[in-house]
Amino acid sequence: MSFAEPDTSPWTPPESHDGRRGPRPSRARAAAVAACVVLGVGLIGGAVAGSWLTGGSGSDGSRDHFAAAGQLWHGVPVDELFPPTVQGEGAGPGGTDRTWTRVAVAPDSGCADAFDPLLRQALGPVGCLRLLRATYTDATRSNITTVGLMFTKADAAAMAALRTRFEKEGLDRRTDLMPRPYAAEDTVAAGFGDGQRASWTISVLTDVPVVVYAVSGFADGRTVTEPQSAADAMRSGATTAPAQSGLGHEAKGLADRIERGLRKTAASATEQPS
Repeated sequence: MSFAEPDTSPWTPPESHDGRRGPRPSRARAAAVAACVVLGVGLIGGAVAGSWLTGGSGSDGSRDHFAAAGQLWHGVPVDELFPPTVQGEGAGPGGTDRTWTRVAVAPDSGCADAFDPLLRQALGPVGCLRLLRATYTDATRSNITTVGLMFTKADAAAMAALRTRFEKEGLDRRTDLMPRPYAAEDTVAAGFGDGQRASWTISVLTDVPVVVYAVSGFADGRTVTEPQSAADAMRSGATTAPAQSGLGHEAKGLADRIERGLRKTAASATEQPS
């Protein structure tokens, strides 16, 4: 395919309606027109980029990324989703550092036995495709935390709707909607059952079809009579046992870092080659 040769003849002003030549446009006017063109192109480009970054429905790339991320559960090594050691710089009370060591990984499964009935019902609109779980202990081996990744069957709109509902109704703070822990024999988490749940967090993601959660407790197996959500336990002045023991920070800090790793893995796995 060839392009027409550029016209190098001197510019001739157009004729006016009365047959006279129109005035030659000034350099300032020409510059202003060019600036408007550049600005318009920039605004259009910005709008397209914004749609991609926010996962707008007009972006095929976002939809492809979302769909591909939902398949990570069977194509990514366990050590990538749940690293053997997780560093939590500034994750503890007062900005102290935390280090979590993995003590057990559950076989991937469905969600039938992983949630109490009410939480299973609350998560029902997005469907459970697969559930991955691992349990960690802190450096002192006095606290334990199970973190889970529930891969859903939902599209981005359904995930956004569920997130809105959780936020508006405060479902992530209700004690009757706590996730269940994963206990493993012959580990420090062997006695981590429903009665040992102390603090928890639940995050419904909208850029990938995943619900991230974590639930923490004491490693000595003590029963907790006043469990408290991580959001409430981390508030200044909270006096419950989970708050005083930093278990809200344990759940929130570990969940956040597993979530960041998931997003990084999803981005790497679904990026298009240049």
